[in-house]
Amino acid sequence: MTACEPGSLVRRAWPDELDTSKRVVLIAVGTGSVGMARAALGLLGERVVRGVVIGPDSVIGAWADRPEVIEAMGADHPLATDRNVAAAERALAVAQGCGCDETLLTLISGGASAYLTAPGAGIGLEDIRAVTDALLRSGATIGALNCVRKHLETLKGGALARAGQGARAHWSLVLSDVLGDPLGVIGSGPTAPDLTSFGDALGVLRSRGLLEAHDRVGAYLARGEAGEIEETSDGREAFWDRVRHRVVGNNAAAVGCAAATLEGIGFEVVETRLGVTGDACEVGRALARRVLAQGDDRPRAVVWGGETTVTVGEATGLGGRSQELALAAAGDIEGRAGVGVIAFGTDGIDGPTDAAGGVVDGETGSRLRLRGVEVGACLAEHDSHRGLGLAGGLIRTGASGTNVNDVMIGLIGIGGE
Repeated sequence: MTACEPGSLVRRAWPDELDTSKRVVLIAVGTGSVGMARAALGLLGERVVRGVVIGPDSVIGAWADRPEVIEAMGADHPLATDRNVAAAERALAVAQGCGCDETLLTLISGGASAYLTAPGAGIGLEDIRAVTDALLRSGATIGALNCVRKHLETLKGGALARAGQGARAHWSLVLSDVLGDPLGVIGSGPTAPDLTSFGDALGVLRSRGLLEAHDRVGAYLARGEAGEIEETSDGREAFWDRVRHRVVGNNAAAVGCAAATLEGIGFEVVETRLGVTGDACEVGRALARRVLAQGDDRPRAVVWGGETTVTVGEATGLGGRSQELALAAAGDIEGRAGVGVIAFGTDGIDGPTDAAGGVVDGETGSRLRLRGVEVGACLAEHDSHRGLGLAGGLIRTGASGTNVNDVMIGLIGIGGE
């Protein structure tokens, strides 16, 4: 959606202080890296002397007018690969090369945590991948997941800011994909102080029952808790006085845009809500009930924004949180004409699938039943992608080049006068 286009957000929130910088070093990382970088380059011109932009191949590969002073590197998400490690090493080198006559400009957006993967000494990429996958399958929140990653890696938890402390100033513009915009959690906080500890990271794994299965990770974190590995930066080092942050956009912009669009086509938006979290199925059913409670069929809409979770466990189905949310809502609105639920990720990628999310109505359940499939069975196997695909309910947009969490919409009076 245009309201969350990274370049537009950067231009609107541009700090005046950057216009006085004569030499700028640029590092952009995340889903919105190219859009943010192009906007910054347009504003700074030849004052950008070097830099690196790291993001998904879909946006990196389409950047045809990249200036020669900028290196572009594709990387993978959500599980890091060797390409991500190479990209992180390059970002580290660029930051470390900053001189006292240069300003470091970092542009951080969703996905940066995976794209800047730099395992600590004694930890392998395979360990990072395994524990990340296990935490995602366990339904861990982004805060819990990134707490662990910050203490297994060397560029998170303020470490990129520490690497760039040779610069005379450091501005970090952040496109938030985390509810509440906590700088230490977005992208695992590479340019922000970290208030979590090795002990906190151990607690996350312990609470999820994952310590025994990931013994090397547990041993590494235990060494950190014992003081054998340097803790992340908590903001008390002198270089933090030269670091400034600005959040340029977040989920509120997406929810506002969705609500305005619905009003423009004749729906009364009776409720907008931010910060929606919880199990995707439960949230989907709650959204369905909220819409059904309207009582009559006048065109009305409920628009929520947030980020739900799915506890996959050992299930082998394919899906994502937005697809699961929509499919769960289908059960509650079955048989109701003129009622629908839409849920999608603003990045255009919901889970490890080719879909952004799903759309359902009162006939989704019966359409599936004609194909010999039950909504409940799909949900039990976390196989929402197959279920929505069979019902014609997948939303496919391709990668959007931005990421500001998810949007969930309930509608009543569809097709009415």
